[in-house]
Amino acid sequence: MSFQAYLDAIEDKTGLTPRQLVEIADAKGFKDPSVKAGTILEWLKADYDLGRGHGMALVHVIKKGPKIDSKHVGTDGTHRDESDTLWLDGKASKPAT
Repeated sequence: MSFQAYLDAIEDKTGLTPRQLVEIADAKGFKDPSVKAGTILEWLKADYDLGRGHGMALVHVIKKGPKIDSKHVGTDGTHRDESDTLWLDGKASKPAT
């Protein structure tokens, strides 16, 4: 599953865009560098029933923003993404690739 596919699936499950979840995480103080991934994963599991794989995709966006390593862009693997910048504003508003 690509990074973007994880984020799209999170939107399907929670009804919230990745950007909305990042804003909630920020309000909870989870962007602070001292906050560990496990703390964020616990919140995502408790409030949104997200598993570890989906949660870790969101942890990356919360902690590092929408840029991903370009090694995943244009590859043939299952984690292949179209761009090194993830779309956070919801599937319905995502520009066609």
